[in-house]
Amino acid sequence: MIATLKASIFAVSGLLIAGAGPTIAATIGVVAPQNGAYAGLGAQVLEGARAAATKNGDRLVEINETCEQGAGKAIAKRLRAEQAVAAIGFLCVETLSETLPLLKDGRIAAITLSVRSKILMEDAQRYEWPFFRMAPVDGDEAEKLAEVMLTQWQNRPIALVEDGTIYGRDLASVIRQKLEAGGIKPVFTDTYRPGQEQQLALVRRLTKAGATHVFVGGDRNDTATIARDATADKINLTVIGGDALKSTNRPIPLHDGVLAVTLPDYTTLPETQTVVGEFRERGTEPDGYALPAYAAVEIVRQAAASGNVIDRLAGQSFETVIGSIGFGTDHELQANPLKLLEWRDNNFLAPAIRTD
Repeated sequence: MIATLKASIFAVSGLLIAGAGPTIAATIGVVAPQNGAYAGLGAQVLEGARAAATKNGDRLVEINETCEQGAGKAIAKRLRAEQAVAAIGFLCVETLSETLPLLKDGRIAAITLSVRSKILMEDAQRYEWPFFRMAPVDGDEAEKLAEVMLTQWQNRPIALVEDGTIYGRDLASVIRQKLEAGGIKPVFTDTYRPGQEQQLALVRRLTKAGATHVFVGGDRNDTATIARDATADKINLTVIGGDALKSTNRPIPLHDGVLAVTLPDYTTLPETQTVVGEFRERGTEPDGYALPAYAAVEIVRQAAASGNVIDRLAGQSFETVIGSIGFGTDHELQANPLKLLEWRDNNFLAPAIRTD
């Protein structure tokens, strides 16, 4: 129901387009869960949006997102009644699929912070729904992983292993296709049994095949087990995983040096430190969706200052608390938001050393 997580993003200048003038206050909807299983995530969205709106004088219309079928009509009706120029949040596919058709006539842009469905965007393009995505799209993960391997590991013996789940199998399959199209044939591929206390047999098969670099298509705990067992057996193995590695670091902690293609922790970025400090002075931590929501409010405010938000978003870039954010004419992010990161100091950070 809710997209995996994990999203892109205090305006320092304004629109990055010629002639952009000072911004003005805007009425912005914030559609996010306020109760139920996803209330914690919704609270992150609300906290970030409120912080940005308070700083810039915008008016928020906060609407509960139940993530249940049948709620979209009421959400769209409220946004139109409040004359919102756009709405941000939208953590659930169910909400968007029902709300978007009703926002079209009202010319109200909807910006999701998490939904990755490629099919939903295809429908939005077909029916001209005002849908914009400030999150990765299905396929971005495999694209970035393959890019890393093709550009940084091209002369290394690479292995691909996965846990047999749809996630792991499909990700490994796409990566393999991209590698082989780029002239790289993995030296070893396998499906391992997940959830085991140790993976030493797998590690030794990797060594026997000559692999020094391995992609693991599985969850964080299995990846941590493989990295731990390689270290214990004194095997020098570079391990990389996908977005699934950004989860709770237990029961087996990740070893420093494990790589992942995932969204960064925005609180660690140099450009966010002023705003992060403001959150902490208020006694709150800008976790999860807080800074992307802050950035989304900044974007809407800048776009609304120079015309209809829908018209201004497409094909433009904006300066935000988490950096420059641009949407293509297809309403997707211009740049893949997933980054190559390295686990160290109990966080995924920019690689401190060469990753090959």
